[in-house]
Amino acid sequence: MSKNNTPNPLTPEVKEDVRITTPNTTAAGIKALTSSLHHMRNEMSATSCSKTLFSLNQKGGIDCPGCAWPDPDGDRSSLGEYCENGVKAIAEETTEKKADPVFFAKHSIVELSNWTDYEIGKSGRITHPMIVRPGDTHYSPIKWEEAFELIANQLKGLSSPNEAIFYTSGRTSNEAAFLYQLMVRRFGTNNLPDCSNMCHESSGVALSNTVGIGKGSVKLEDFYITELVIVVGQNPGTNHPRMLTALSKSKKNNAKIISINPLTETGLLKFKHPQKPAHLLGGGVKLTDLYLNLKINTDAALLKCMLKMLVEKENAAPGTVFDQSFIQNKTNGYTELIEDLKGYQVDDLLQKCGLQRSEVQQAVDWIAQSKKIIICWAMGITQHANSVDIIQEIVNILLLKGSIGIPGGGTCPVRGHSNVQGDRTVGIWEKITESLYNNLKKNYKFEPPKEEGYNVVRAIEAMSEGQAKVFFAMGGNFLSATPDTNYTAKGLQACDLTVQISTKPNRGHFIHGKTAIILPCLGRTEIDVQKEGAQFVSVENSMGIVHSSQGTLAPKSEHLKSEPAIVAELSKKLFQEDNIEWHKFISNYDNIREAIEKNIAGFDNYNKRVRNPEGFYLPNVAREGKFKEDGKAKFTVNNLSVHELAADEYLMMTVRSHDQYNTTIYGLNDRYRGIENGRRVLFMNQKDIEKDGLKKGDYVDLQSNYDGVARIAKLFKVVPFDIPRGNLATYFPETNVLVPYNKFARKSETPISKSIVVKVSRSEHLV
Repeated sequence: MSKNNTPNPLTPEVKEDVRITTPNTTAAGIKALTSSLHHMRNEMSATSCSKTLFSLNQKGGIDCPGCAWPDPDGDRSSLGEYCENGVKAIAEETTEKKADPVFFAKHSIVELSNWTDYEIGKSGRITHPMIVRPGDTHYSPIKWEEAFELIANQLKGLSSPNEAIFYTSGRTSNEAAFLYQLMVRRFGTNNLPDCSNMCHESSGVALSNTVGIGKGSVKLEDFYITELVIVVGQNPGTNHPRMLTALSKSKKNNAKIISINPLTETGLLKFKHPQKPAHLLGGGVKLTDLYLNLKINTDAALLKCMLKMLVEKENAAPGTVFDQSFIQNKTNGYTELIEDLKGYQVDDLLQKCGLQRSEVQQAVDWIAQSKKIIICWAMGITQHANSVDIIQEIVNILLLKGSIGIPGGGTCPVRGHSNVQGDRTVGIWEKITESLYNNLKKNYKFEPPKEEGYNVVRAIEAMSEGQAKVFFAMGGNFLSATPDTNYTAKGLQACDLTVQISTKPNRGHFIHGKTAIILPCLGRTEIDVQKEGAQFVSVENSMGIVHSSQGTLAPKSEHLKSEPAIVAELSKKLFQEDNIEWHKFISNYDNIREAIEKNIAGFDNYNKRVRNPEGFYLPNVAREGKFKEDGKAKFTVNNLSVHELAADEYLMMTVRSHDQYNTTIYGLNDRYRGIENGRRVLFMNQKDIEKDGLKKGDYVDLQSNYDGVARIAKLFKVVPFDIPRGNLATYFPETNVLVPYNKFARKSETPISKSIVVKVSRSEHLV
């Protein structure tokens, strides 16, 4: 609980009545249907259901505000192209509950901060602009015009544009994101941290370095013709459920699937399609053929071991394992890679990752026999100190096989939020490319800043050290999504002004600057009417397809504005005499798309092509087999992880429950891991539980210690689980408090949320 009547930045540390049950052995199926119905019944009206679910992910319909998994190019299910978690996301947005001025008058900031994240999220849609001024205990309404005036004056009064930070969530549309970065750069800074900094930044760095583009190279259809899919550091059953349909099609066409993960995840074992009676009534589809339960953050060791064993097979029968023609004509660095591998021993690498030679040999044999290979990964790979190295080793395997730039093969970083990739494409980045700099300067007659801005970890540091005075967030829940919760809270509270564009309350609204403003926006499900009629927006999915999204429901409040309108109206206040005609952007979003086309490569004929029901692909040099500027991909020499643990230390990873999406908590159950009615749980190997003198159901505290700073998270219930010895798993954001903000991946600066060194002790904080 908070102390001295101050807002609490953490999820309340209380003893939960968690029930530990048997994990489900099959993903989706009847239980996905019943769960979906439960969430629809609790949140949505019958009208909302009919107007949203059957248009969700359909051509010309609503793009799901959940994950970025692509939609089929051809015919789509008449029942709707959505999953259980997509239903949960829609139910959250279309809820009949309202967080209106009466709600905020009834509940103080301190009171709301002591609610759980689940309780806060269930408050309802924010209906009016709200403000907290110095000394206030409650939020109160503010007129839009006054809010824009206050924000603009605060920004113009800064000593330097670099004293302001502008964060972006991955749900922001291409149109809103482009206007946002234009406003920020017109203001004079590149302080544009975004959620990519915390998830797939490592993928972007590694792929740009090796194949010339920071995106994956496969299409959805490649899963239907591939020979081998390797899913590493990803839990699609919870985080990208519609991917299970693609994997089941891979299996139907005789592909092998290898899963690599410290946890045994139900979503990688068996799948029952909830919209197919044959699946529901039958046994479902077995997905994984080989499951490698390696130790946390030993992926580089495993991949290097595979590389070493593949080289041995190639040396025994030259030309039968590697694509030597591809290597010679399309790559650089092969000799250096082979030379580096000579310094490692297979047995040493196997011992490091905790696997048997026979099981790794099976994986190597399948890789050796296959040409069409897809390797998928997510945050189980991207959030380690050596994440860039791990991803570059993935690329090494694919390059040896000539498996990038071919049908049925390639790289597949699976993104989280539905437009996190699109936001980066249209300019949301703390760096500015030369082409964007030149185009903005030419088209809008101002000098964009060249100095690199703050990413997420640098933004946290700048606020905490008093170097930033204003924090502005386009969506998201910055406090709960970021590492080092208490330190981040200190930074936010040190700001003179914090502004958040939001649809629903989150914990970050209650940990704020001296003045705080909430600007309520339309959700993706809602009709957006501007001066020239109803508008649509566009997004980019994980595989580089740009397509439209158009809402079908009336707005929850007449006081809501769209994200593009909020940015443009604020810009009119901020730049009263300007070459940029902001008012035209609001009246018709075609004008924004014309601006994107003029400034961002790949968007030729944007307004015409985005009206194609299936959208259009952006250029992708890796997919086209062209790679970097010299036309060649690059092999790399990479490092292993180093974790020297004391006898009483563990390596902990943070994960999502099946009842959450990022920091949005839909419910308190995780049936895939056997958890009911709570979230403060610690997944632990049974032998480690016994070693520490604990038993199932005991309550423990966790502590990390980096650079002499002790961070503590209290009251977690011990849950025996199939996880390697010496490893632990917990849910975030409850354990983000343990993650140091200043320990991150080399080159990408992504926080190390998947490999935190912690100690476990019996709890003395039972309340």
